[in-house]
Amino acid sequence: DHGHPTASTCDLGEAECEALFAKALKGVASPAEAETFRGQMLTEMARMSLEDGLVMQIHPGSFRNHNPQILGLFGRDKGADIPTRTDYVRALKPLLDRFGNERGLTVILFTLDESVYARELAPLAGHYPVLKLGPPWWFHDSPEGMLRFREQATETAGFYNTVGFNDDTRAFLSIPARHDVARRIDCRFLARLVAEHRIGEDEAHELAPELAYGLAKKAYRL
Repeated sequence: DHGHPTASTCDLGEAECEALFAKALKGVASPAEAETFRGQMLTEMARMSLEDGLVMQIHPGSFRNHNPQILGLFGRDKGADIPTRTDYVRALKPLLDRFGNERGLTVILFTLDESVYARELAPLAGHYPVLKLGPPWWFHDSPEGMLRFREQATETAGFYNTVGFNDDTRAFLSIPARHDVARRIDCRFLARLVAEHRIGEDEAHELAPELAYGLAKKAYRL
């Protein structure tokens, strides 16, 4: 699971990787080189995940510790993390050029930038076998946020290029409630499709347990 500032990936040659790694070890890498290093590491992690069968997640797009006074008083990760605009189409291309058609690898994409659901994430997941869309995350892990995700992503990505609902919250006691909300919102979305005669009731009955349980189990190879 990779929480990077951006979704940027790189695919450098061996000599370039060695030179960049040497700079990073010495602590003399520039900010641009540090971003390149992060991007190369995502590609390297994808390569290793293909080898060992692990599922890879990318959680980009949070401006961490935005409030310097809160950071100074209480330290990191105290609630001043803000969503940013995030590019995926160009940022992921080096990784996808190398691994995008590998059916033995799964990369699950998350976002805090809702504007990319229909424009970038759904078309990418609909095309590349390696990609799936994670559920609404963090600020959008809410009834309205979950509904916006289904409305904007499903038409192009479909249901089976998503992974249902998962939750990595540290608020352990909230997990059952969050899953209950996700299941209710997904069933609301399915019910609307049935009422509009866009899917049959039998299809909704088939999809509901997949969205609640089956897709997550398959995506994470459980």
